[in-house]
Amino acid sequence: MPRIGYFLATEQHPPRELVRQARMAHEAGFDGLWISDHYHPWLDRQGQASFVWSVIGAIGEAVPLPVTTAVTCPIRRIHPAIVAQAAATTGALLPGGFALGVGTGEALNEHIFGDPWPSAPERLAMLEEAVGLMRELWTGRLVSRRGTYYTVDGARIYTLPERPPRVLMSAFGPKAADTAGRIADGLIVMGPAEDTVREFRASGGEGKPVQGGLHVCWGPDAARARALARRQWPNDALPGETSQILPLPRHFRQVTDELITEERVAAQVPCGPDPEAHLAAIRPYYEAGADEVYVSQIGPDQDGFFRFYADEVIPRVRADRR
Repeated sequence: MPRIGYFLATEQHPPRELVRQARMAHEAGFDGLWISDHYHPWLDRQGQASFVWSVIGAIGEAVPLPVTTAVTCPIRRIHPAIVAQAAATTGALLPGGFALGVGTGEALNEHIFGDPWPSAPERLAMLEEAVGLMRELWTGRLVSRRGTYYTVDGARIYTLPERPPRVLMSAFGPKAADTAGRIADGLIVMGPAEDTVREFRASGGEGKPVQGGLHVCWGPDAARARALARRQWPNDALPGETSQILPLPRHFRQVTDELITEERVAAQVPCGPDPEAHLAAIRPYYEAGADEVYVSQIGPDQDGFFRFYADEVIPRVRADRR
């Protein structure tokens, strides 16, 4: 049975609304939750960026669904020893379980203390060391370590879940997929990335879960939905490493206003009320090897989206994959 989850966007919705959406996701039949971890939204007009760990705690009291961060960057803005403590506490708290999704991050969120933004290969090395340190701390032992990037002196995490948190790693290319296969308990992709999944499996990821994320824009009028997606979430259509290096929301506005057309967004984001358009965007993830797909609704009409998915999409996803 395929799993389909909901992707909570901290960049677009205030904390109480995110908790309300988690309840609606549970009632609609979604199997789990992703939640983004940002210091800034991609664009000022998205309007929000709450502290993810506080929101997850509230979600854990509201619904029994498993939660995964998509994704946390434990290499710069927050020291991995603190992320390890946050993940351990969250794992001990959530009744449905918790997985720590990690990645090498974006300058948008990680530049805020004025540190230089490392190159992609260096960030990947930092992430590998960070994951190793977090796993060591999750043993509950006293840890002292002086690594290439991180030092801890007599650190011990006392509040631990029954099992160490699973670590899922986001990957966009072969080097990251290879690292994920070696160090992570699963893979996160933001597209039906068959080559990335294949590299992950070949590098040690065989039998480990693959989760994929997808943005959609449901609405009763397809043209209006396309316009809303272009206004609220054009960043999904940015090419290459652009999204990793721009430091401020205004820079994303400048680039997306100039380069990203409504047609370009609509080519990636299913828009409107036709369930076949949504299913046509979801199916390739499973065909590429994903075990779970997490869908995020762009814009304010969350209630209509959840009714639509409960009635028209989730039952057909499960029927397709039997």
